[in-house]
Amino acid sequence: MKVPFSWLKEYVDIDVTAQELEEKLFSCGFEVEELIPVGKDISGVVVGHVVECEKIPDTHLSLCKVDAGTGELLQICCGADNVQAGGKYPCALVGATVLATGKDHKTVEGVMTIKKGKLRGYESFGMLCSGVELGLNDDLYPGADYFGLLVLPEDAPVGADVKPLLGMDDYIFDISVTANRADCQSVLGIAREVAAVLNKPLKMPATDYTTSDYTYPGLNITVEALDLCPRYLGHGVRNITPGQSPQWMRRYLALCGLRSISNVVDITNFVMLEIGQPMHAFDMSTLESTQIIVRRARNDESIVTLDGKEFQLNDSNLVICDGAKPVALAGIMGGLNSEITENTTQLLFESAKFMRDNIRKTSRSLGQSTDASSHYEKGISEYTCELGMARALHLIQELGCGEVTASAFDVSAGAPREGKRFTATISGINRILGIDVPAEAILDILRRLQFEVKQEGDVLDVTAPRYREDIEIGEPDLAEEVIREYGYEHIVPTFLQDSSVTNGGLNPSQQRRAKLKRTLCGQGYYEISTLAFYADADLDALHLAEDAPERRVIRLLNPITSNLTIMRPLLAPSMLNTVVENLKKGNNAGRLFELSNVYAPKELPVTQLPDEIPHLGFAAFGDEEDFFTVKGSVEALAEAFGVQFDYERAEDVPYLHPGISAYILCDGKRVGMFGKLANQVTGELKLPKDSKANHKIFLGEIDYNALCALLPESMRYQPISEFPAATRDLALVVEEGMTCGTLVETIRSACKQVGDVELFDVYRSEQIGEGKKSMAFKIFFVPEDKALTPKDIDRFMNKILGNLKHKLNIDMR
Repeated sequence: MKVPFSWLKEYVDIDVTAQELEEKLFSCGFEVEELIPVGKDISGVVVGHVVECEKIPDTHLSLCKVDAGTGELLQICCGADNVQAGGKYPCALVGATVLATGKDHKTVEGVMTIKKGKLRGYESFGMLCSGVELGLNDDLYPGADYFGLLVLPEDAPVGADVKPLLGMDDYIFDISVTANRADCQSVLGIAREVAAVLNKPLKMPATDYTTSDYTYPGLNITVEALDLCPRYLGHGVRNITPGQSPQWMRRYLALCGLRSISNVVDITNFVMLEIGQPMHAFDMSTLESTQIIVRRARNDESIVTLDGKEFQLNDSNLVICDGAKPVALAGIMGGLNSEITENTTQLLFESAKFMRDNIRKTSRSLGQSTDASSHYEKGISEYTCELGMARALHLIQELGCGEVTASAFDVSAGAPREGKRFTATISGINRILGIDVPAEAILDILRRLQFEVKQEGDVLDVTAPRYREDIEIGEPDLAEEVIREYGYEHIVPTFLQDSSVTNGGLNPSQQRRAKLKRTLCGQGYYEISTLAFYADADLDALHLAEDAPERRVIRLLNPITSNLTIMRPLLAPSMLNTVVENLKKGNNAGRLFELSNVYAPKELPVTQLPDEIPHLGFAAFGDEEDFFTVKGSVEALAEAFGVQFDYERAEDVPYLHPGISAYILCDGKRVGMFGKLANQVTGELKLPKDSKANHKIFLGEIDYNALCALLPESMRYQPISEFPAATRDLALVVEEGMTCGTLVETIRSACKQVGDVELFDVYRSEQIGEGKKSMAFKIFFVPEDKALTPKDIDRFMNKILGNLKHKLNIDMR
């Protein structure tokens, strides 16, 4: 929010510089994102007095002798048509900086430095400036829009810097107001904070006005949706005389980024900036009846707003109607059919409190965001409604642009007309802060912030200002108010009550997660973090059946976008979308993983929180990847956690290739799966042309909770045997469908001395037979307490062969 320094001074006698005030605002909780000097690009421009002025023949130029307070007359060539001897104009000396304009002399194209030059053979030692070249317009200074030089007052001191004279020595505070401080989204709101931090009195803006005896016959206001509009004020004004606003009002509007339109419209904008109350004025001559009705819109009802856009409404939108049609989209923008024009003679001022959640939803759903809606979305207090209306009516009379009638309306849902009351204790506030703030300081701070405080010993009876709707929970909120004024630098590090010193460190669950991530990173994987939402289309892309368990999803009532509509039931779509984005950007190979929650509803429709189940998703893509490189990564996980993974063919996963995918088993229980993305799914992806042919995509997913439930509580390490290991090779003829995992498990179960089993060859030939294959393994035998002899190895091999024959009916080749 932009707040001019000069405007703040209207309400507080500020005796510090803008830079010092910036620091003080920060100390009490208001971050000044930028302190903007009004004339930041202008320097070296002074008041110049043209002593002589002669036309240069056959040109539009004039040759001027200018007194700029330098002790000598400067020769300056000027092309403006209003330059004349005796006039005073801004004079940019050599080395000065001003704004560079285009050929139209209105469009700003940057900043330029004035240099000594020569025009049509005449030397020029500076430049006489227009308002545009100084960054001014008519709202900021009278005559600045004129296509020519900016004329300065006759009594302007020659050689003086023009910035103070033109109001360009001002500053704009660009303040970040937190969402809970809706009372500070106005100049007056910030002024309250400035008055408190400087311990200065606050001068409230004038709100007095008188009304005539006239009342509009039959005019009436009804609020049918008090739940969306708990307070609505309306006041009739007649004998409107549209015209230009006074310079002071136009200047403040311009400093805040608004252009002056007309006195009545400017009043509504001024009150929004000054008080924080968005207001609207209806041209009563355009209303089809004298009934104003605030109601929910009807389905398929439409309105054309002041910016010419047409919107189709529904019953979640709030509208202001004239009895026949909507004339305003409540809290967002007025209707084109009731706008104020130069022919307006009678109007109705509106000042209302609309519920912020409804305005936020309407603004988002219609894609219509305005200054008014941004205020309402943060919240408007009923006090602000009253103050805003009174201020607007005062300005009507101060500017002499209308007659305030006796037609006044106040429709309320019955909220109390007083601030919230709390009982707190000084000791309780200090206990929350952890320091001892003197009672006198606490009372002084709260009263400076306009809280009403009565003290009885340690007990405080506190009434918050009506505009402080963020004060809700007594002592904690009051403690926050105290410390931001008292100073956070007073807080010293102390232990909380009943706290104790611990060694710190990660708990077992955190250690396990960290170990998993380190292991995958060691395998060349990069961790990613994706949103917990995607759309049905992402499940469709995986060819999941309509009755698949993964289709039982939680749908968002108010999705951010159309492609983020459901809570994800599995990580595969998130991983695949990330892989596709990388391929589209030319990253042709990579390994990714994510450890995040998936969401399973307990029942549909949702009546209680869903189960949040952590899953490990991983993906590998690129020409160098195949089933076994990915399986190697999975094996690395098993080794890191001291477990044994087994595998079985996965032929029923619709998005994985049925011949190049496997379920992951731990202690005989399925904990996950991995495999190559099915060819049909890959072919439907919108990949670069070379990606479909040259890139292989592998996806995997593990139920992290199911895996953790099977992990040993602690790792047991055994010393390396002092005796050398022995190895034997074993070749087996098996059926084509026999898996390596089944054979390895059978070999291991036959003999406890088997340490590792490695497949090193697969052979097929006519001699072996059709439908059969030869698989050769290297078996490692680990000695326990003595070296292994050949007889020991023979005995172990006989056990293994017997187990293979008994369980699988397999003989040695």
